[in-house]
Amino acid sequence: MNGVKATKPVFTAEAATKEYAASLDEADLLKDLRDQFIIPSKANLASKKLAKPGLSKEDSIYFCGNSLGIQPKAVAKYMEAQLDTWSSIGVCGHFTALEDSPLREWQVLSEQAAESMSKIVGATPEEVAAMGTLTANLHFLMASFYKPTETRRKILMDWKAFPSDHYAIESHIAWHGLDSKENMVLIGPDEGQYEISTEKILKYIDQHAEDAALLLLPGIQYYTGQLFDIPQITEHAKSRGLVVGWDLAHAYGNVYLKLHDWEVDFAAWCTYKYGNAGPGAMGGIFVHEKHGKVDYSEGEDSPKFRHRLTGWYGGDRSVRFKMDNKFKPIPGAGGFVVSNPSVIDLTTLCASLSVFDRTSMAALRQKSITLTAYLEFLLLKDTTDEDRQFTIITPSDPHARGAQLSLLLKPGLLHNVAQKLQDAGIICDKREPDVVRVAPVPLYNTFSEVFTFVEVFKSALVQ
Repeated sequence: MNGVKATKPVFTAEAATKEYAASLDEADLLKDLRDQFIIPSKANLASKKLAKPGLSKEDSIYFCGNSLGIQPKAVAKYMEAQLDTWSSIGVCGHFTALEDSPLREWQVLSEQAAESMSKIVGATPEEVAAMGTLTANLHFLMASFYKPTETRRKILMDWKAFPSDHYAIESHIAWHGLDSKENMVLIGPDEGQYEISTEKILKYIDQHAEDAALLLLPGIQYYTGQLFDIPQITEHAKSRGLVVGWDLAHAYGNVYLKLHDWEVDFAAWCTYKYGNAGPGAMGGIFVHEKHGKVDYSEGEDSPKFRHRLTGWYGGDRSVRFKMDNKFKPIPGAGGFVVSNPSVIDLTTLCASLSVFDRTSMAALRQKSITLTAYLEFLLLKDTTDEDRQFTIITPSDPHARGAQLSLLLKPGLLHNVAQKLQDAGIICDKREPDVVRVAPVPLYNTFSEVFTFVEVFKSALVQ
């Protein structure tokens, strides 16, 4: 299974107290990381006016990091440095490394981001690039990795893929003049279930080993919060001749990943959820080193490399400004970059990554497993399946989920529950018609917040 091996925490009856939750917070080795973030206040959430943070001392409970992470305090410092660079030296910012700046010169700033992101996804820095946004990056990657033939043309995907992924996959099939209805293979759970077993996915791979070209799945299913067994699925699919890609939108910054060791072919992710880089922030890609090689055995003017959509910034910096139209691709994922990346976007990304650089994904994952298990324990305590007004549709196995529990409410409850949570200053994500997605993020959420949420949530269920 994926990453950190830890048994599921077991809590006794005494754990269902505010005092016990506070003791868990006191023992938390990562508790100081919360101070690196600006927690939205209840007063600001209730206001309709633009307000400065910190004017109210009463923080909200923000369990919506699976949709948009909160702002790291470092963003202001990094952005100020960026604006000062731009205003003081203009175009020279591309090549001038300024003392006392947390940012490298603009020409290599994307490499600063890639180095930090590589530690989050378990890759070498050369296998990672900061570029574009999630769906655009999926398009770029599929342009290189989806190569249908007469016999192998299908794409295996999640039955409930995020709509943007569905549209992207559908469009690439159509781009090749193929019928998406015939060539999109949707893998779903068994009747009455929400979790898709690994065995079922492997069975689908076997069934389509002769006619599928690509497997493209989410690392974590956005709706149910299920974490797929990335290494096992990848290994099996590749043994049957499929190219394997992963959408890590909900896995990046959330769970332990080893993309290089697992020999994933490619992956893409956004950075604004658990990555906390800001709404619509710059995304990232992974391309395994074997696909990023550049062969110059036939001469400098005849490089051999994996075909991809190319652009100026995928070319080596040493010849980038010669303007001779001789493309010399950067080895690795950097060769897949197309355009001059937005330095403003890179600034907020590097600011968020500076927080991740203070810890490790192994440490964050350990806390996340305990934090999410505590949430599950409190939700299920003193209730039975018969009288409970909700069902947890996220797997109970800690190795099959990240920092999210999806709560399927009985019909008609969602609006009232969501309103009462909001009135209490608790921010969660709701998905029509009946699901509340709760994401306690180990970087900034606490066990005490989990305790308070469960109290408010259970009271909101009472009509």
